[in-house]
Amino acid sequence: MTHITLIVVSLIIDSLLGEPKWLWLKVRHPIVLMGAMIGYLDRKLNIGKYRRIKGVLALAAMLVAIIGLGWLLAAVPDRGLLELLGAAILIGHRSLVQHVSDVAGGLERGIPAGQTAVAKIVGRDVSALDEAGVSRAAIESAAENFSDGVVAPVFWFVLFGLPGILAYKLVNTADSMIGYRTEKYEQFGWAAARLDDVMNYIPARISAGLILLAAGDRRTLEIIAKDAGHHRSPNAGWPEAAMAGALDVALSGPRIYHAKRVEYPFVNENGRHEIGRKQIRQSVRVLWQSWAVMLGGLMIALIWLWL
Repeated sequence: MTHITLIVVSLIIDSLLGEPKWLWLKVRHPIVLMGAMIGYLDRKLNIGKYRRIKGVLALAAMLVAIIGLGWLLAAVPDRGLLELLGAAILIGHRSLVQHVSDVAGGLERGIPAGQTAVAKIVGRDVSALDEAGVSRAAIESAAENFSDGVVAPVFWFVLFGLPGILAYKLVNTADSMIGYRTEKYEQFGWAAARLDDVMNYIPARISAGLILLAAGDRRTLEIIAKDAGHHRSPNAGWPEAAMAGALDVALSGPRIYHAKRVEYPFVNENGRHEIGRKQIRQSVRVLWQSWAVMLGGLMIALIWLWL
């Protein structure tokens, strides 16, 4: 079967089943295994001199290993079953929408419950966030993770099959663990952060296009053109600007990192600032609509290949 055929089936499986918690209680999720490998190399190599070189070599070694594993699994004569299952496991759309929906549910019980829910999907301190702040964080995560966790894995699988999606998930996981501009990781995590930017460059812009098509709103296009490039991230600004336009809300903006206020600019500054559960649920609908646009595009491509 072609990569497009396999990814279409994988997307449908993920949308129906999501993350089977019972399975991952019995065996370790591939991302957990990747994280353990990255953590081990971090402890062993992120010390002393030449940290940037050691970080580059560590990432290169992990990529060779994971791509080799992907090729071996793809070569098994099973008509693509292992590739299909691997893609379904590594695409996280249903899990994403569930986590985002949980934030809205948490806010129904109060701001502390909303903070607890959103802390599972963002990597910053949420203890000082009010309802609008929690909601903004959830919607930003929805947009960014749609790109990182859904569109990018699909993109790399379509291009290179199981080796491609495994390589992408390794780099993305490494970036989330060691790709920080801190004293500890600025050198060792440099390669992971830069390669993650490269591998997400096209998927981030595709994600913005999918959200734009789902929104069907010219204003969204204008906001993408105006604000996507002003975001602190070279890639996250694209889906985030598209989501801000689709919901007519202001995203990003000032925030607290390590007890210090950082004055980031707003994305769609003229959009609604006082947001809450309603806008979170709207973002979930946009995620599903964008997912449907992507699936439809893949199916059209598949039909075209068959003709």
